[in-house]
Amino acid sequence: CAGGGYNSTIELCGGVQMANLPDYLDWRGDLTLRQSPFNEVDNLILAELSFVDFGGIVPGPGEGRAVPLWKAAEAYFAKTEGRPIDMGVLVPNQIPELLRRTAASPRFRDMKLNGFVDHLDTVKAEQFAALAAECGDGTVYLSFRGTDDTLAGWKEDFYLSCMREVPAQKMAVAYTEAMAHQYPRIKLRLGGHSKGGNLAVYSAMKCAPFVQKRIQKIYSLDGPGFRPEMLKECHYNAIEGKVVKLLPHSSMIGMIFERDIHYRVVESNSHGLLQHDPFSWLVEEDHFVDVGDIYESQKIMNEALNEWILSLNEEQVRTFVETLYQVISASQADDLITFTADWKKSMNAVVTALKEVDDQTAEMLRGIIRSLFEIAKVKVREELAPAKKSGRRFRNKKKEEKIKELQEFIQRFSANASKSKQATSRKRALEKIELDDIRPS
Repeated sequence: CAGGGYNSTIELCGGVQMANLPDYLDWRGDLTLRQSPFNEVDNLILAELSFVDFGGIVPGPGEGRAVPLWKAAEAYFAKTEGRPIDMGVLVPNQIPELLRRTAASPRFRDMKLNGFVDHLDTVKAEQFAALAAECGDGTVYLSFRGTDDTLAGWKEDFYLSCMREVPAQKMAVAYTEAMAHQYPRIKLRLGGHSKGGNLAVYSAMKCAPFVQKRIQKIYSLDGPGFRPEMLKECHYNAIEGKVVKLLPHSSMIGMIFERDIHYRVVESNSHGLLQHDPFSWLVEEDHFVDVGDIYESQKIMNEALNEWILSLNEEQVRTFVETLYQVISASQADDLITFTADWKKSMNAVVTALKEVDDQTAEMLRGIIRSLFEIAKVKVREELAPAKKSGRRFRNKKKEEKIKELQEFIQRFSANASKSKQATSRKRALEKIELDDIRPS
């Protein structure tokens, strides 16, 4: 099945109409939540809206009255004065148009926005943003922003693999409890895309028990998971039944530390890592289109990556992250937009910085990267072994059939003078057939 880009015409798959987020708003944006209850597609739309810079438009936690979504959108576009809005290299540029459409739809326009937070500290490598939406159905949705284009945000993401708690996770817990206090007795939904999904699950695990009881649903949309010991320590099983984890079938980000946690796989009209963009996820009526599972080749890669990360100690991970950040920061860019604006200048600065890395650190980095390739090689070999063994069995079966055929001919015609030459040639052919050696498992 294939959908189109942002303004896609609706494609048919097996006679069923399917499309993406903007099409969903065209189809169902006129239905209020009373007419059609909140669903997983609504959740993704609200998760994406936390990427909008509502600074000076939507009040922070406890700082003022909520603003209707349509009014916040009006103020936002007035602030941009009609200029093209570049969301960055990684953040979908369709988000401003998504905001425009939600502001015009009866389903979303009267939702009220509050509690907007946008924290960035490039020195401490901290990046956190969140938004609360009063849905109008007796619930409040807490939307956690995923990773943006800031290098500080990416550095913090890398630390998810080794630190017990990164600053953004700590802020997410505090934010959840603050908004629960601001909206007493109201049911909560938590959600986010990419890192935002990780923050939603983490804050649900770590918030106060009386807040946790009020959480109705937790959505992680291709968000990275947690180290196994963290799930145990944080009593993930207490919220497990409330978690909805959605991944595209080429997911890599969402499969980090993903082991036994239940997830659903959704169809995308894109390929590879580009499937991380939720605007590529296909929608049918009020839900995403489900597919079987993560691609097998992607699973092998994900298992190798997870095994590699878990094989490193905290010092190795910190050295890797700090050195990588130091080298990229030599370009004097604070975000990926600036870094990619002049590739030649940025890469020259990076190459120069790499030369200045001390020998001991460089050797450690080489060892870390070498271990990744070694693990990946073993994983591929393990996955290919059954296929090779199956192939050998298939070839042996064919050879055995040929042997039987030759033996029957020899037995039948070896005494026949007119067929003696043919029988002799088949004896020679029989002697040349060798069965492949198959070792027991």
